[in-house]
Amino acid sequence: MSIVKEFKEFAIKGDAVDMAVGIVIGAAFGKIVHSLVNDIIMPPVGMLIGGVDFKNLVVTLKPATDTLPAVTIRYGAFINNVIDFTIVAASIFLVVRTISALKRKQV
Repeated sequence: MSIVKEFKEFAIKGDAVDMAVGIVIGAAFGKIVHSLVNDIIMPPVGMLIGGVDFKNLVVTLKPATDTLPAVTIRYGAFINNVIDFTIVAASIFLVVRTISALKRKQV
């Protein structure tokens, strides 16, 4: 069997199409969650803890020079990403849990 024919069979199978749809929807969902965290959740949290913008929370290891940028640890961005991940993981958990419950009811 030629590699082109094998690829054609793989691409036409429902599993490959389902996976592609899931990846596209997952990427779009990730952007929505990222916006939710950065634009909706973190501004009030920052305001509550003293007007802090999490994006600007850094530890400077080496200051910038005329020719080189500063070397920093951007822990505020890391906090935002942890919150992003937590929301995505919780959402996926709830979807899988709901699907599993529906499958149990069908049986």
